[in-house]
Amino acid sequence: MMYFLFILLGFVLGSTLFAYWIPRLFFKTDITKVPPDHNPGVANAYMQAGFFAGTLSLLCELFKGAVPVFLADRILDRDSMLFALVMAAPVFGHAFPFFQKERGGKAIAVSFGVMIGLFPEIHPLFCLIFYYILFSLVLTLRPHSFRSVITYGLFTLTVFLFVPVNSIRLGCFIISAIVIYRHVIRCHDEALQALLFGKYPLFHKS
Repeated sequence: MMYFLFILLGFVLGSTLFAYWIPRLFFKTDITKVPPDHNPGVANAYMQAGFFAGTLSLLCELFKGAVPVFLADRILDRDSMLFALVMAAPVFGHAFPFFQKERGGKAIAVSFGVMIGLFPEIHPLFCLIFYYILFSLVLTLRPHSFRSVITYGLFTLTVFLFVPVNSIRLGCFIISAIVIYRHVIRCHDEALQALLFGKYPLFHKS
């Protein structure tokens, strides 16, 4: 029953699209109207509603992923495979929100929040940060959807290799599957590119 309650809490928090509602309610901006991906996410909150709205949205999106996982980790048994569903619930809620099924997001910020909620287990968070930095600044992959698919794929592989807790492995796998799915369905047949330090072309596929 306790696992179910935390899964439900994570799903409800995940279904609350703070990056959409904060700009909409407090800054009178619908961040999904102008961008071609129509994504109710943090990046569009920054670009469409400004720095303050974007930062507040980011903090809330991280919070909704971290809080249910952090609390569950202190009350429940992390070694139970049901803990994987607690991890995945906020991400699933964001990608397939109960209140706005047609407005599901790509779930990147909330997945970072889940990794923060695993503290003091920091390896999954560092893996996710490492791959995003690698594929954003060193071996730059474009477009963003391509970068995220590769990042979450390698993130999952690394977690399976270096994190011994099976429930965390499974949770990260489910989260990555959700994020990859949300990015793949929003692809717009953009050209795939790989550039060294964002300048020197290494790969291009139309």
